Amino acid sequence: MPSPPWLVLDGLFCKKISSIIPKKWKQSGRPSGFQGNNQCNTEKSVPGSLSSLESMVDSLLRSLQYVASRGNLLDAFRTLSQIRLHASSGFPKYVLFSISSLLLTCKNLELLQQGKQLHALAISLGMEPHTVLVPRLVKFYSAFDLLADAHTVMRNSYILDPMSWNLLISSFIRNESYAEAISVYKDMLNKGVKPDNFTYPSVLRACSENMESNLGMAIHGSIEASPWRLDLFVQNSLLSMYGKLGEVVVARRLFDEMTEKDAVSWNSMISVYVLKSMWKQAFELFDCMLVEGMELNIIIWNTIAGGHLHVGNYKGALELVSQMRTWNGHLDPVAIITGFGACSHLENLQMGKEIHGYAIRSHYDVLVNVRNAMITMYSRCKDLIHAYTLFKLTESKCIVTWNSMLSGFCHLDQSEEASCLFREMLSSGLQPNYVTIASILPLCSRVANLQHGKEFHCYLMRRDSFDHYLLLWNALVDMYARSGKVFLARKVFDMMTRRDEVTYTSLISGYGIQGEGLTALALFEEMLSHGIKPDGICMIAVLSACSHSGLVSQGELLFQEMQTLYDIVPSLKHYACMADLFGRAGLLYKAKQAIEGMPYQPTAPMWATLLGACQIHRNTFIGEWAAEKLLKMRPENPGYYVLIANMYATAGSWDELAMMRSLMRDLGVQKAPGCAWVDVGTGFSSFSVEDTSNDHAPEIYSLLEELTDAMRDDDYDTIDEEVSMAC
Repeated sequence: MPSPPWLVLDGLFCKKISSIIPKKWKQSGRPSGFQGNNQCNTEKSVPGSLSSLESMVDSLLRSLQYVASRGNLLDAFRTLSQIRLHASSGFPKYVLFSISSLLLTCKNLELLQQGKQLHALAISLGMEPHTVLVPRLVKFYSAFDLLADAHTVMRNSYILDPMSWNLLISSFIRNESYAEAISVYKDMLNKGVKPDNFTYPSVLRACSENMESNLGMAIHGSIEASPWRLDLFVQNSLLSMYGKLGEVVVARRLFDEMTEKDAVSWNSMISVYVLKSMWKQAFELFDCMLVEGMELNIIIWNTIAGGHLHVGNYKGALELVSQMRTWNGHLDPVAIITGFGACSHLENLQMGKEIHGYAIRSHYDVLVNVRNAMITMYSRCKDLIHAYTLFKLTESKCIVTWNSMLSGFCHLDQSEEASCLFREMLSSGLQPNYVTIASILPLCSRVANLQHGKEFHCYLMRRDSFDHYLLLWNALVDMYARSGKVFLARKVFDMMTRRDEVTYTSLISGYGIQGEGLTALALFEEMLSHGIKPDGICMIAVLSACSHSGLVSQGELLFQEMQTLYDIVPSLKHYACMADLFGRAGLLYKAKQAIEGMPYQPTAPMWATLLGACQIHRNTFIGEWAAEKLLKMRPENPGYYVLIANMYATAGSWDELAMMRSLMRDLGVQKAPGCAWVDVGTGFSSFSVEDTSNDHAPEIYSLLEELTDAMRDDDYDTIDEEVSMAC
């Protein structure tokens, strides 16, 4: 029988190999962490025996590990060939360790094909399911996102240790393959592998992301019967899962029953409330964290501060940003943006400038999001000079940057500037998005520039990408309704395939302004029939429509139903609508009762509304009472003083009228002259009574004379005094 190959080479090749192996490798022991089998341990060290060969192969393994760690894969594979030649029959463990080391190198050097060749070698040698190779193969394939191959390796293995299974589950989750992660978990259970405190958090996350509520609850049951029932890491994962599944009550019960809580537990529970927009509960829990002295990270600070901004508590948001700086020593860009947002709504320019200064010192002012928030803040605080300066200094302008500046111009009714900026944006090659159009459309209705509004309407119609943005079509309905073109608003309304309470509110308001109260009420009933619940703004529009059309009984009924059926607490504006409803109908005592009985302090416009009604219906008794209340407020609007004077003049109370005019002189009250607008083709031009300073004055007055003659020819006997005076 011929001798094995390694015996033939013992005196030839092995001696040569031995001469090139470093001396310190020969003196070192076996590979660290490896315990040989009984056969190897009991072998005697006899010259020329198996022990001397094992020592040589051991040195070859160390040589392979060394050259592999240095990235010299070619020499490493050559050494592997020598190890296979000498160790395949007597010492397979060295081949096993060699393949494991080379797989690690292939993973680190991103050598997929070489790694697959090593895997094929392991399969051919029957080593694939070995406990040494399986974790290394899983890590190798996971590094290349070949998770299906890694899953196959695990299925073919007999490993009862959950570590490799955990690695595969977490790899699937990292790739957002949640169903596959759950499949691995089930295979793991089928093989009798017991999950540990690293398995459960991963698979619970997969259940929450994949909305597997039943499986999540089943896993919860298995956790309760496992040694990991009280593990904090597992408990926090359960809390997070129930939160993402929308089970707020279950999540809170788990939180309250936890024997130990850390900052993650508190943050997870707060996140549960935030996901469901339960801001009140989130704020209360955050306050409890402060009382308990829990560790607070920057994320939870930003979340709560942003929540206060979201619910309209702008002062609270600013206070939290200030506390955050005291607690943490610095603010991150998210906190700075929150601060700018709060200043924008409060129009607190001074505080906004302080945050701007901090952003500059922290070098955050160069960030695009921070710069956009700055532009918005200055615009909302009516400091367009600084806003535009920041805009021009921004080198790389994104669509949000343009929208921030456009929104600023539109907010202050700077129609010409907004129009020029929009054209400049188009010239730069940037296309507007739905926010751009939604910012400009309301401006078109406010400045009576319907032509631009129609142009934007055509722009939307030509682009299918805007079809699904309900905000834009609502803005179109509102623009036409506010401009008095209710029939155009109705056309847009009828074309819409999807409507909400904003859509209906805009059209109801348009009909109400036109005095078509019954049509507005019919539209309101249609909205209810479609299951759309009205909000406070919608009820203001409906009540106002009743007021303009004299529908007193319907308005009273709706005011009651908004509280009993729709759970809307009446605001100051709702009471103002009721006062106007009664005043226009001549029910002045009921109007007086509505103002006196409301749980709010009356405003100057409310007293003025009642005064106007008293003037129309010649009730000086209630009118004088309302005038007294109004004068106590010392309003700055000169029109209110004129309204009181007109009431006395209409009632023939000349002494009171003289006294009122004397008071107006003493206070320096001057009524601003009336102003009208005319479209001159290239834009809108304003003019007032007997105004000759306007560049288009000759054309305007010539047009007015022709209009006056045409009105007389058509038997319009009552011509407005100001028109006559202008002519």
